[in-house]
Amino acid sequence: MLGVLIEKAQTVPASYPMTLNALVNGCNQKNNRDPVVTWPEERVQQAVDTLRAKGIVREVRLSTDRVAKYRHTARETLGLTTEQVCVLAELLLRGPQTVGAIRGNASRMVALESIETVQALLESLINHQPPGPDAQAGAAGAVWQLGSLVKELPAPPGSRARLYQQLLNPGLHPVPTVGAGGHDEQSDAGGGGEDRGQRPASGEDSAEVRVLSERVAKLEAEVEGLKAKLAALGV
Repeated sequence: MLGVLIEKAQTVPASYPMTLNALVNGCNQKNNRDPVVTWPEERVQQAVDTLRAKGIVREVRLSTDRVAKYRHTARETLGLTTEQVCVLAELLLRGPQTVGAIRGNASRMVALESIETVQALLESLINHQPPGPDAQAGAAGAVWQLGSLVKELPAPPGSRARLYQQLLNPGLHPVPTVGAGGHDEQSDAGGGGEDRGQRPASGEDSAEVRVLSERVAKLEAEVEGLKAKLAALGV
């Protein structure tokens, strides 16, 4: 749910802060989600209440609003930059990913210049230190005085590229199982692999996938922008 708030704040600012109904739709949308879910309003409300209690989500209610709206305070509460927040949101929305996948997918939220840029952001999240006592962490902000926010994982079967997992809710997505010796059990069972029992990935295939991911992310960002313009016109 936090990932949805971060995503919409970046991609459709005209529709942000978000109502509970908009949050339900955002959680259950079919694109940019893995896995795709169908959560009832009660579950999303529970998530909102939990994050509000931890000081990372706040209710916003203007005099002209008929219903409550919600916004995240991830930058202030966790002491992060916009780029770091977007990378974290991508991992919340899609689960563990490679550096290339993170760049392609998160670019719809914020400009990420290169693979090296994303790698540096991931390293900063791995080595993250809790914000100081003067940070705007909210009434229950001490709950979110976390250290490392991202963890590096071994490469999945058939790939040399390592994955990265968010640690705000580490049980949110399944991760590849690795044997006691650091080998992926599925790869070792097949035998004959290279580099810790894994098959080398094709550089040409990886480049093609990365290009396609970037094109899809760009198109999705354009669609979100058009939706925002239509919403502003009352269409």
